[in-house]
Amino acid sequence: MCFGVTAGAYILTLFAAKYREHVLGLILVSPLCKAPSWSEWLYMKVVSNLLYFYGMCGLVKEYLLQRYFSKEVRGSSQVPESDIVQACRSLLDEKQSANVWWFLQSINGRHDLTEALKKLQCRTLIFVGEDSPFHSEALHMSAKLDQRYSALVEVQACGSVVTEEQPHAMMIPLEYFLMGYGMYRPSQLSYSPRSPLSPLCISPELLSPESMGVKLKPIKTRIPAEV
Repeated sequence: MCFGVTAGAYILTLFAAKYREHVLGLILVSPLCKAPSWSEWLYMKVVSNLLYFYGMCGLVKEYLLQRYFSKEVRGSSQVPESDIVQACRSLLDEKQSANVWWFLQSINGRHDLTEALKKLQCRTLIFVGEDSPFHSEALHMSAKLDQRYSALVEVQACGSVVTEEQPHAMMIPLEYFLMGYGMYRPSQLSYSPRSPLSPLCISPELLSPESMGVKLKPIKTRIPAEV
């Protein structure tokens, strides 16, 4: 079972297509699957040059933050930055500029995986924020995968890093996905009907994907045919 975010999702998809027998399933967050557009390629070149000559300057930080986080958590003149973005800024200050430069160069030179997607044989669950710059790539990947064994979860008001911005929105889809492999077992504890923890006391609407800001498409499990 593989779990990857953005560039990591790209690498794992490539691995799963090449070594199909080693991958049971893919959980991808804002995956990349197409070659960069001319505008992305050019903008990335400019940012890479700034990083190369001036180091981790403010403009480079803003580009990286916009690439991964929604404007809701990045804040504005009236709304302060979230703790997640502030922590990310601190981490960027600690990173060596050369390593970040090599990372951006690698991402900017990525190849299109559309043909490789046809070779995938494992079940795939894709998460993407609606405000992510990679939203269209996630939709493209979902359209190219076998719809019987893949699902797309679009998280509203969220950027690329769904795992950080809205991890709670991933809970229900992940549970259903893992249930298909027998990796998740509901609790067998008996509940009192009067207990506030009893499922009977929880409104079904509170457990729906829509209430968590999620647009969930059905997940179908591969069922081996009986011989």
